[in-house]
Amino acid sequence: MGVPVPRPADDLWEKSYLMEVGRGLSITIRYFFRNLIHRKDTATIKYPEELYEYPPRARCNHRLLHREDGSPRCVACFCCSTACPADCIHIEAGEYPDDDPRAGIEKYPVVFTIDELRCVFCGHCEEACPCDAIRMDTGVHVKPTLDRPTLIYERDLLMEFPGQDGTFLTANPKP
Repeated sequence: MGVPVPRPADDLWEKSYLMEVGRGLSITIRYFFRNLIHRKDTATIKYPEELYEYPPRARCNHRLLHREDGSPRCVACFCCSTACPADCIHIEAGEYPDDDPRAGIEKYPVVFTIDELRCVFCGHCEEACPCDAIRMDTGVHVKPTLDRPTLIYERDLLMEFPGQDGTFLTANPKP
């Protein structure tokens, strides 16, 4: 059977946490003065002049990949919108015309919109896509704005985003 462990006496000094607050403030003040004196060692970038280089696996703005003929690779299978936990992807499917060689085989997205304000950048849409039509490797973060409609990306805008290397990928496999 267990033996009860005696607790330390509860006094005003322990209940006020003054010692712990003092330790926390001492650490903050120490770093403040260290960064104030040794400015060369601070990890700061001058934002408008210097841009932060994102790592290769960073999840940035979405983009839709092209086929060789310029049409979107998306076949409107709704896998990305189903996998999205934030429900920010809206797709409306359409059929190709009868004279098109793809008629009767696959669909295409008539409407493909992503609401970037609702997106949590989890990458589930990218992982769920069976034809590798959507990627999040643009290297561009969402620009701050006060206008909501500018953050709802339509299909044509999603097809204009280049990859991190500046090229528009067509049929390249994922790295």
